[in-house]
Amino acid sequence: MLNNKICVIGSGVSGLCSAIELADKGMDVHVFEKNKEIGGRARKFSSEGFTFDMGPSWYWMPDVFENFFKRFHKNLYDYIDLVKLNPGFQIIYNNETIQIPEKFEELVVLFEQIEKGAGDKLIAFMKEAETKYFISMKDLVFNPSLSIKEFIRADVIKAAFKLHLFSSFKAHVNKYFKHPKLLSIMEFPILFLGAQPKNTPALYSLMNYSGLKQGTFYPMGGFAKVIDAFYALAIEKGVTFHLDTAVTKLHLTGNNISHIDTSKGKFDVDKVLSSADYHHTEQSLLPLEKRTYNEKYWNSRTFAPSSLIFYLGINKRIQNLEHHNLFFDEDIEKHAAEIYQDPKWPTKPLFYVCCPSKTDSSTAPDGMENIFILMPIATDLIDTEEIRDKYFKIILDRFQKHVGEDISQSIVFKRSYCVADFKSDYNAFKGNAYGLANTLKQTAFLKPKIKSKKVVNLYYTGQLTVPGPGVPPSIISGQLVANQLIKDIKEYEAVI
Repeated sequence: MLNNKICVIGSGVSGLCSAIELADKGMDVHVFEKNKEIGGRARKFSSEGFTFDMGPSWYWMPDVFENFFKRFHKNLYDYIDLVKLNPGFQIIYNNETIQIPEKFEELVVLFEQIEKGAGDKLIAFMKEAETKYFISMKDLVFNPSLSIKEFIRADVIKAAFKLHLFSSFKAHVNKYFKHPKLLSIMEFPILFLGAQPKNTPALYSLMNYSGLKQGTFYPMGGFAKVIDAFYALAIEKGVTFHLDTAVTKLHLTGNNISHIDTSKGKFDVDKVLSSADYHHTEQSLLPLEKRTYNEKYWNSRTFAPSSLIFYLGINKRIQNLEHHNLFFDEDIEKHAAEIYQDPKWPTKPLFYVCCPSKTDSSTAPDGMENIFILMPIATDLIDTEEIRDKYFKIILDRFQKHVGEDISQSIVFKRSYCVADFKSDYNAFKGNAYGLANTLKQTAFLKPKIKSKKVVNLYYTGQLTVPGPGVPPSIISGQLVANQLIKDIKEYEAVI
């Protein structure tokens, strides 16, 4: 193919997947990563015998991972050792802890015990969610979403009604369940990864199918093992990596990027694919007249939460914890409002605790625990060490109440991560952790486009464009943009 020297900015999941796709087609692909490690938000770090995943820890939608490797006639499980968790996760309330079993049949029984009739309703809900899942995977998420015309097709319009694209997630769930604990089980993925349930299309009940029916998985060695798998495949395909090398400017000749400046020198390119923060790429690397979206546009977007994260090493084993633990012992509606409606540091926050050492002894020294704590917060909050310490004390008090012991003197490693770090490490707009919220006004062709409208050879991938936030959508995003780039090259070659 002509014009085949490709610069990929960023080595997160979407960047790695797009690089693999392009290199597989014979292109000369170079990935530029500003940090010293690959993986973007899915990086890892090690200290004092503990190995921490820095970001993603929920492994859902396993078919998306598997199918990506199948595209290259590879078996994902030659690269990672995946186990299914039982329980998948547990939710801690004020007076009760509910564990979500591995087997769906057992979950049906659990729902029935909590609310009479809810077992059969869960079966019906999940049947519908499964339909949404497979229709979305077949007809919607692999559209490049460059134009509304992609969706004005009889099959897509018919599918849209089945998907409940125009009704809210909250209203949809409330048609099936009434008990507040069941509602919280169904709504938690939306709060942690998207928007308020009332502003999220009912389409996203497909996440319930994945998390509650397909199950929750874990790659032994940590989520970073998935990044290692992508990296290994990229190397097999001939991708070249430039680590600790920030892209600082995109130089244009007319409406095409001719070369890029990096922290380690100039690099000639034929095409540029940015998996870095979309806002950063446009506002910091391009001249004003070549930007598709202005600051007013970005400030008008609804972002998924940022996060306050604590990485803890504990020098003893802790009781009453599972691999995934959701602390819903405070008001979920109030916390959601303080993320989206009235952005502020939360009054009484919900939070999530991951303890991978319950499953994987390699993540901590013998007899110790690896603890990852995440509290979702609004973007662009004032972020100081004093505020981080304040919330650590709040979280630790409730954590200790649940586990039934004082662990404050057993913490042998502690590191925090918050808004300022997301901005510094990933150039994340307003310190966002997950990208754009999945609201109706920010779905499909209403998201920022994967192709620049003003620069011919500039493309985008990742959580600020289609399909949206999360690791599986990032895998799909990498495929989408690579396929679009390849299509454009073929069309150009056919003309000349």
